Amino acid sequence: MTIYVDVSAAVHSKAGLSRYASSLVRALDPLLGERLGLFQNGLGARAPLEGFSDRTVGVPYGYKPWRAMVLASQGLCVRLIRHLPDAELFHATEHLLPTVGRVPTVLTVHDLIFQRYPQYHKRANYMYLRAAMPLFCRRASAVIAISDSTRRDLIELYGLPEDKITVIAEAAAPAFTPQSPERIQDVRTRYGLPERYVLALGTLEPRKNLSRLIDASGPLIERGIIDALVLVGARGWLVDEFDQHLASSRWRERVIQPGFVAEEDLPALYAGAVLTAQPSLYEGFGLPVLEAMASGCPVCSSSASSLPEVGGDASRYFDPHDVDDMADVLLQVAADDAVRQQMREAGLARARTFSWARTARETAALYEKVIAEHGRARRPGA
Repeated sequence: MTIYVDVSAAVHSKAGLSRYASSLVRALDPLLGERLGLFQNGLGARAPLEGFSDRTVGVPYGYKPWRAMVLASQGLCVRLIRHLPDAELFHATEHLLPTVGRVPTVLTVHDLIFQRYPQYHKRANYMYLRAAMPLFCRRASAVIAISDSTRRDLIELYGLPEDKITVIAEAAAPAFTPQSPERIQDVRTRYGLPERYVLALGTLEPRKNLSRLIDASGPLIERGIIDALVLVGARGWLVDEFDQHLASSRWRERVIQPGFVAEEDLPALYAGAVLTAQPSLYEGFGLPVLEAMASGCPVCSSSASSLPEVGGDASRYFDPHDVDDMADVLLQVAADDAVRQQMREAGLARARTFSWARTARETAALYEKVIAEHGRARRPGA
């Protein structure tokens, strides 16, 4: 029998959903062995996840048609995936839960950002998610929330029973560790970065709150505490307002946007920063906080949503809506070597409390629970 994990996000994108799917599968592999199978939409157009081609099945449909088909199949109760050999469970690792007949399902919900901040989504995407997510959550046998913040949202906004939701946190990949001075300098040189910079990592979109971060970084630049603000991440949606803000900022020449950085360079990019800033208005988890801490970089973070769960006492927090408060916190940390050293040590200890091995163990335990409950429910007289 096979437990199928949907890894479509891992081969279609390079953002947080991709890291979640690929890291989870690689950590599950030693636990499940031959019981682990992978599912992928767009199979044929894109290669399977490296190292798993012999265990990957899927459908040829691209992302957009597949999204439409998944929603339609749930609404019509039509079995969409018909060929999952010996399936005993299907795990949807992003927000798309296809119908798979009588096979029990687990759905990971990363966030409900579109419900909290609909103005920060494209209308078509918002309308799809508003219709689809409550349906997917109700139809799933069990739901994984990646933070307690997401768990609370699922209960408050969708009325999901508490016992249907299991909180299983993400983790930083093992590659995120403190780096040598030589490695840090190599990455700085290749990306054209100065010696002292504040780093922010994430897809460029409104909820990341980067316009306020530019303004809050100004006093640090003006006092010579940092040389630049470095914004790493692909361009997302609704970026016109940010572009206009940056173009009119007096600090525009000190904002460096290298675009999407190779995964293997991220640890050194974190390690070389004066600090990492996470100014988001909302996050389902906040993986850059963990990655930065695991790399030995102090973190200054928004106090919103899940971020205090991740950073704990190792991060410093600010009100993401208050530029002055953000600037004060950044300044307190960036200007004080002793504070940064204490935060590095605390961050490394905090990061060690999260691991993909633990995430995989908790996820595999949930699989077994769902499979057992499904078996009992199908037995006559159960």
